[in-house]
Amino acid sequence: MSAPTTMKAAVWHRPGPPSSSLTIEQRPIPSPSLAQVLIRVRAFGLNRSEMFTRQGASPGVASPRILGIEACGTVAAAPGGEFREGEVVATAMGGMGRQFDGGYAEYTLVPASQVQRLQVKVEGEWEEGEGKGVKWEVLGAMPEMLQTAWGSLTKSLRVKEGETLLIRGGTTSVGLAAAGIAKTLGVKCVVGTTRSTGREEVLTRNGVDQIVIDKGELADHIKKLHPGGVDKVLELIGTTTLEDSLRCVKVGGIVCMTGIVGNKWELEHVNPMLLVPPGVYFTSYSGGPDEFMETPLARFAQEAEAGRLNIEIGKVLHLDDIVEAHELMESNKAGGKIVILT
Repeated sequence: MSAPTTMKAAVWHRPGPPSSSLTIEQRPIPSPSLAQVLIRVRAFGLNRSEMFTRQGASPGVASPRILGIEACGTVAAAPGGEFREGEVVATAMGGMGRQFDGGYAEYTLVPASQVQRLQVKVEGEWEEGEGKGVKWEVLGAMPEMLQTAWGSLTKSLRVKEGETLLIRGGTTSVGLAAAGIAKTLGVKCVVGTTRSTGREEVLTRNGVDQIVIDKGELADHIKKLHPGGVDKVLELIGTTTLEDSLRCVKVGGIVCMTGIVGNKWELEHVNPMLLVPPGVYFTSYSGGPDEFMETPLARFAQEAEAGRLNIEIGKVLHLDDIVEAHELMESNKAGGKIVILT
């Protein structure tokens, strides 16, 4: 039987709603050169940056383009010998879905320098009796989500054992992942926010100790729960809640803005002297391929396999359902990471 020469891909053609901008097509399978890896994509997570690109908010991205800043699957070919055929791997960032075609396809071609081997068994892909393994949808949810959570906590916030952490946007996929990772790092108390009731179970399941309903102003309430304020804040909503989040930390505390779930990109008429309270530190996080490679994905995959780290998945769909998946992401109703199986 001859090897396939074409692949199914979700291609972005123009800015607009999912139904008019994304189409399923057959594309040639790319051929790898030295220092490149061809990955048979088995699963990938959806990311808001891809939604912004689809909407036309990424002027540097030319269409047509196969979107997708991450992918998880098996090695189809690595001419340079960096990986063995069939190894389970993950990749993210480094221009995927932006400068070159990304993960919304059955195959993706990426630099070998931005590929991690995961060293786990995948459910249903070996002989019975060898153990349960990890599902592809769990692995597919991990690369960008865990890279963002890990980098925010360790590189920007520098969380320490015994500290208190407020996650503003606690029910986002990154927020839930950050809660679980924070507990493994020894954070004493994780406070997670949600805009509505009914999300307590999912927050608790992922490591949140205290749940706060977020109506836009939390500082006074947080300082009642934690006199003086919390040690660190992971700000995932963005500029709409940033000023209030800066008032939630104690003197010497750090606020890291990582997400823009609130869809407002800039602060208007800002006086930094008034925005940032004295003694409070404000930083941000936006990881790239180096940060992705520094993320211990193999360890996280093994912890997920052992049941020690929960990966909250909101919805699992297939590549043919990419329009529905983007509509769900835009509605903010997934309740966890949206994962596409190919």
